[in-house]
Amino acid sequence: MEGALRTLTEQGIAKASARTIATAAGVNQALVFYHFGSVDELLAAACRFGAERSVARYRERFAAVTSLSELLAVGREIHEQERTGGHVALLGQLLAGAQTHDSLGPATAAGLELWVAEIEKVLVRVLAGTPFGEFADPAGLARAVGASFVGIELYEGVDAAGAGAALDALEQLGVLAAALEDLGPVAQRAVRHRLRRTSRR
Repeated sequence: MEGALRTLTEQGIAKASARTIATAAGVNQALVFYHFGSVDELLAAACRFGAERSVARYRERFAAVTSLSELLAVGREIHEQERTGGHVALLGQLLAGAQTHDSLGPATAAGLELWVAEIEKVLVRVLAGTPFGEFADPAGLARAVGASFVGIELYEGVDAAGAGAALDALEQLGVLAAALEDLGPVAQRAVRHRLRRTSRR
């Protein structure tokens, strides 16, 4: 599976054959079919394996997040580390491959869902004590945050400055959220009242 991930990262989905993967893994290509049945099934298993390994590296970091602004800062840190490790390129290949390889779509979605689940846990925790707590949908927001970072990671390949500006804008939103979190009880009640009135419209 590590050989499959390395092949996708270094050579792309178009060259991910039993031969190239077996060469990267240092094994006989017959083992691809013996253990997985097909190259597509191996790629799907490798996708899940890679996502589980990546998420596990940051699970403790997510668990320590105490605010929205900190979540965005962690997101930027993860983005930099994943890009340096070649995982952004890997994600691009998986998303591209999912268009033509039926088994890759569900596997890629399952891998992304692992990230979304961690983000959702953070949002449930940090939104609970804010004016947004009773109005926000943590599950939907987690998917929005995850999709934003996926989009930024892919966008960076064609416009690095634009991707950086997008990350800066997200951090600015985090600063605004932190300012609301720092409001006193009276001001927070006023914000909640206003949000309730707006949500009824």
